[in-house]
Amino acid sequence: MRHSPSPRWMEQGSGGFVHAILHRLQAVLFLLFATLAALPPAAAADFATVRPDVALSFPRDLGAHPAFRTEWWYVTGWITDETGSDRGFQVTFFRVRTGIGERSASRFAPTQLVLAHAAIADPAAGRLQHGERAERALPPLAGAEEGRTRAWIRDWLLEWDGTRYRARASTDAFSFELDFVPGDAPLLNGRGGFSRKAPDPRHASHYYSRPQLNVDGTLTLDGRRHVVRGSAWLDHEWSSELMPERANGWDWIGINLHEGGSLMAFRMRDGDGQPMWTALTFVEKGHIRRGEGQDAVRFVPLRVWRSPRTGAAYPVEWRLELPPAEPGERTRQLRLVPLMDDQELDSSRSTGAIYWEGAVRLLETTDDAGAGEADGVSREIGRGYLEMTGYANRPRM
Repeated sequence: MRHSPSPRWMEQGSGGFVHAILHRLQAVLFLLFATLAALPPAAAADFATVRPDVALSFPRDLGAHPAFRTEWWYVTGWITDETGSDRGFQVTFFRVRTGIGERSASRFAPTQLVLAHAAIADPAAGRLQHGERAERALPPLAGAEEGRTRAWIRDWLLEWDGTRYRARASTDAFSFELDFVPGDAPLLNGRGGFSRKAPDPRHASHYYSRPQLNVDGTLTLDGRRHVVRGSAWLDHEWSSELMPERANGWDWIGINLHEGGSLMAFRMRDGDGQPMWTALTFVEKGHIRRGEGQDAVRFVPLRVWRSPRTGAAYPVEWRLELPPAEPGERTRQLRLVPLMDDQELDSSRSTGAIYWEGAVRLLETTDDAGAGEADGVSREIGRGYLEMTGYANRPRM
């Protein structure tokens, strides 16, 4: 695990001993923030409730919702450099209301935390390269604004200027500055942006996506600067009660289809690995198909990869089965294949989660329902990201 870059004043210490002490203090702060984020809400905290009768409104809901316990802005995508090399990237900003110190008059009270992850999936490296940061919300050092997208921790940033998003992140291994231009309005998931995660509607989030973002910018990797272009996906989600008690994790995909559509699908799993709830938002040829419940989509694992670091076993190839939308239609079968197997992200020092989050290709299969690992494959129809949690440890959300 690499440390995130130190502030400039840390780099100007007068000796190796001071430098080592400052890095140790930084590590202690990471552990403190991770612990605070994992604590149960304080009794005095009155977290806002996700309600189905609340209509999302833009640009207001592009910004932060500090009354809710948890929130994130999550951007993933594929980029291609000037040599034709493909890579995946991810940048996520989290806002966490701790329920701690809310009656304190001090601006230093850790009532809100801001955490961030950034990663590059480069097949030439063979494994995911990533970094993370965590700070209490304390402008101008770190924060998440209301009314517009702007979340930052020192020089890491994600913001919306009215026409495009801009992301900036840097680690010892890589840095990037990327712009994302949307072609359409935000796409609401669930019912009007009310996205259930379980049969009990208390477990829900407000959730919208922005697929098909056009990407351009620069990526610096191993000291070499690349000009990149590609496509990305943004999710913005906020909630106060996301996971049911008996849930162990989830599987999620966000795929940009080559013909211009998009596919979002997820399932919440119980401790036995069985689906508790599934959901789907599928845009194809201008038609939007939404579904939720026990059988909105079926995830069938095909191949497992085991992490050499954590021992966690992740299904890195899947068959997706979409039930017929109309009587007489066949079950639609699609297949997910990773850009590379080792895309495990260990965020123990910030959110506490260890999970798999990586670039995948979506393939159209030709076999009938019930076929196994030897499914026939005709063509690649999209690219995006797959996130799998609960295989190494249970997320605290």
